[in-house]
Amino acid sequence: MAKQLSDWVNEEVSEVRDRSIRWLSERHFFRDPTRPMFSDTDYFFSPADGVIIYQRRVRRDEPVVEIKGRNYTLMEAMRDPSYRAEESLVVGIFMTFYDVHVNRVPYPGVLSYRALEPIDSFNRPMLAMENALVDDLVIDHDAANYLHGNQRMLNKVECLDLGLSYYILQIADYDVDSITPFDLSSHRPYQQNQRFSQIRYGSQVDLIVPLGGGGKVDFEFLWEEGMHLEAGIDPLLRIVRRSSS
Repeated sequence: MAKQLSDWVNEEVSEVRDRSIRWLSERHFFRDPTRPMFSDTDYFFSPADGVIIYQRRVRRDEPVVEIKGRNYTLMEAMRDPSYRAEESLVVGIFMTFYDVHVNRVPYPGVLSYRALEPIDSFNRPMLAMENALVDDLVIDHDAANYLHGNQRMLNKVECLDLGLSYYILQIADYDVDSITPFDLSSHRPYQQNQRFSQIRYGSQVDLIVPLGGGGKVDFEFLWEEGMHLEAGIDPLLRIVRRSSS
């Protein structure tokens, strides 16, 4: 369930922080707990366990977040020149080493995906952001240099009932380079909150939803930045359906 970052660290992380790295990496990290598959199409649920580090409405060339004086834009995030939405909603969820790393589909639809190569010759570590969240209980965007270069997977989910396609962007840590879809076939229908992929160790998942353009719906944020959410359990966005009249 959704918790303030400090409450999540005190109640859940503190129980295992004294365990060895071997125990954490071999036993704790790969857990995949059984969860109910909630279905409520008035909401987008969280695609990942983790901390909301940013949530914005941005245009294609506007910064999602500024990192050490450099803007990180939506187009840089997606690396998809065919993406034409003038304005989009973006929510970034950082998955710490202590989180469950199984990702789930926030809203039902038909999923396809493509892998994106790193911009740089190597992925950058995410440890600085993890330390800021777990040790200092702050969101330090200057620790997010990995957003500018790391390997990622862009998942597209087509939703006929909403009249749009949304995106789940998975970003991998530098020493991982391993985003693992559970089904290698593309263009497959998924139910809401169904498991679809896993990222090894530190990583991030962004939900990207196009806005405007005569769409049938708008969206409302449900949480503040710094909240810790659980995939498939916590709704992330409320859908506001526009009148057809």
